[in-house]
Amino acid sequence: MKILLDECLNWRLKKEFEPHEVFTVQDMGLSGLTNGKLMAKASEHDFNVFVTIDKNLPFQQNIKEYRLAVVVFQTPLNRLEYIRPLMPALLKSLPEMVPGQVYEIS
Repeated sequence: MKILLDECLNWRLKKEFEPHEVFTVQDMGLSGLTNGKLMAKASEHDFNVFVTIDKNLPFQQNIKEYRLAVVVFQTPLNRLEYIRPLMPALLKSLPEMVPGQVYEIS
């Protein structure tokens, strides 16, 4: 599975997704794009899943327009100590994710 991590997430999270193919927004040269342009580029690059902590993204974008699933971590901060405990739930649900859907992990 090809996964894109939003620029608001720590790049060290990439290791948590093994054996999946994971890139950060920065890796892809997509930093600073607005959410709509970022989602379009992620779809163009054939990403299956976009992972973020931006709770507003599902309300700002019509996710069904894109060929990828969106995961929103429900955490108070984007620090690793808040996100790492949520990784088992995310990894377990990855195989069942459907493009155009939003999944909240808390």
